[in-house]
Amino acid sequence: MRRRYIINIIKKEWEDTLSNLNTLLLITLAPLLIIGQGLLVIYLVVRFAGEGVLMSPMFQTAMEKLEAILPSIAELPPIDKLQVLLFSQLHVYLLLIPVMIAITFATFSIIEEKQSRSLEPLLATPVRTDELFIGKALAGSIPALVMTWLCAGLSLIGIACLGTAHILGAVVTPSWFISVFLLVPAVTVLSFLLGAIISSRVNDPRNAQNISLLIILPVLALIAVQVIGVLLLTPLLFFIIAVIVGVVDLIVLRIGVRLFQRESIIIQWR
Repeated sequence: MRRRYIINIIKKEWEDTLSNLNTLLLITLAPLLIIGQGLLVIYLVVRFAGEGVLMSPMFQTAMEKLEAILPSIAELPPIDKLQVLLFSQLHVYLLLIPVMIAITFATFSIIEEKQSRSLEPLLATPVRTDELFIGKALAGSIPALVMTWLCAGLSLIGIACLGTAHILGAVVTPSWFISVFLLVPAVTVLSFLLGAIISSRVNDPRNAQNISLLIILPVLALIAVQVIGVLLLTPLLFFIIAVIVGVVDLIVLRIGVRLFQRESIIIQWR
């Protein structure tokens, strides 16, 4: 019975999403543009700024740390090493996709239901608050994960086209698998839960998104510190981060259920 409530919530969310062209385009088209932009930027850097980058101390520092993690690239030409360094950031860059989709899905889902009063009848049913949160989280997280994994596959095709076979082999590492299949789901759920919590406290989707998009800043910072060689994450560090984010997901879920009070929503949203 309880599982059926969650499934019904997921179906309702997807029906609402499919009827909204803007949200549908954001979920399907924007991720493809993000990964396409990432591949294009890497191509342009390697093609037109490669020699300058190769001579910089920043590149030398980053390559020393990368070779410590991937000894197999030590014999590659410098330009190939640069490609490995840049392409290796794509699996971190992919984190922007689920964050963007989950935040948008959460903010518009909650706030549109506030404005249309469609959430109040649902809150009057036997559906528990945790079931409502889990259903909405899955409804937003599943499309985000599917699109992220699709873009991960497309990024590998792009790497194979722009680089060579040995570069693709150097990029698809244990860190890549841990990031795509452990860290991405954990970050997706966290983004949705935070977006839902924020949306339950405000009435304007733009305000909710502006606040929620702060989640993107740590992702951008992680990309930056790796590219400039300040820090290169090993598979173990990626795994630890994924576990930590998973634990945070459970904590935020509990906080969200407490903040999402049924009685106050029915009274205050009138």
